Amino acid sequence: MRVVSVSGVLPDHRYAQDEITDAFLQTMLRGTADAEMVRRLHANAGVQWRHLALPLELYGELRSFTEANDAFIRVGVDLGAHAVVKALKAVGLTPQDVNLIVSVTVTGLAVPSLDARVAALIGMRPDVVRVPIVGLGCVAGAAGVARLHDYLVGHPDDVAVLMSVELCSLTLQRDDASVANLVASGLFGDGTAAVVAVGAQRAAEFDDRSSAPQPDVLATRSRLYPDSERTMGWDVGSSGLKVVLDRNVPKVVQRYVGEDVRGFLDDHGLRQSDLEWYVAHPGGPKVLEALQQTLDLRREVFHVTWDSLARVGNLSSASVLHVLADTLAQRPPRPGSYGLMLAMGPGFCSELVLLRMPEGPR
Repeated sequence: MRVVSVSGVLPDHRYAQDEITDAFLQTMLRGTADAEMVRRLHANAGVQWRHLALPLELYGELRSFTEANDAFIRVGVDLGAHAVVKALKAVGLTPQDVNLIVSVTVTGLAVPSLDARVAALIGMRPDVVRVPIVGLGCVAGAAGVARLHDYLVGHPDDVAVLMSVELCSLTLQRDDASVANLVASGLFGDGTAAVVAVGAQRAAEFDDRSSAPQPDVLATRSRLYPDSERTMGWDVGSSGLKVVLDRNVPKVVQRYVGEDVRGFLDDHGLRQSDLEWYVAHPGGPKVLEALQQTLDLRREVFHVTWDSLARVGNLSSASVLHVLADTLAQRPPRPGSYGLMLAMGPGFCSELVLLRMPEGPR
């Protein structure tokens, strides 16, 4: 398949990291944690700015999981619809052209799912195929691209859309001084993204529809690691979604991901030296450093990822799609070059997507 358009959309409410830290201490923790420790954790997150689903002053008014989840649905549908329409419009398509929509999220619950609500809002066809995916977390951006590929291999004339909606700020727990909640409060931001992809028989007609590079997806691989269920995820309770975030996440990444990447490439007749660009999920400073070590790469290789982390934080599944959009816009890969998209998430698991830029002039 070919990725013909990628669009990232962020909420309008943008704040510096220290503003968010102060508000979190005052409205959420309310003296239940050491303020200096919280400030230190937030300062070490590698994040300078974040966008939030709601104005900062409104978070103290969310009294229950119900209120937070209602906000998730309201804001998520609006931002998700914006991202999808923006991505379609960039290549001259409309919602009526879409055959499949895959939606991914881990920061709220909605039945009917977000894709059904967005499809109705923007006017998709009644026969659009919907695949809502809940629970993959940070890996879901890359996994969603892989699922588009699975579908389009068998439907080469179709148009497929991936929509990621993640409003992480609405999951933060009140009066929870656990290290996991404190780390999450300094790392995760809010955002949405959309990817438009087409099957191989449609790809050529999009050559002149956008000035942005349009990579082909050649292959994908999913990996689920043993005895790692409590490495990352949620504990779901009466107060909502309480983050599970083990300190050993970087060790798991370092143990498995490098070997996985090399094995994946070898199966397709490639070596790591054949890759000229990477699209990596910004899981946090320690995770990124572990990724650099296990792949034996310089920090500069992940410059776009580090920059995304600083500008908007970790957007869960939407982050790797923002990094993809930024890579194509800011550092357009060379025609014919190979790239790799990779992300990790609850399971604990990883997803690898082999990309290649089409040869020759478009």
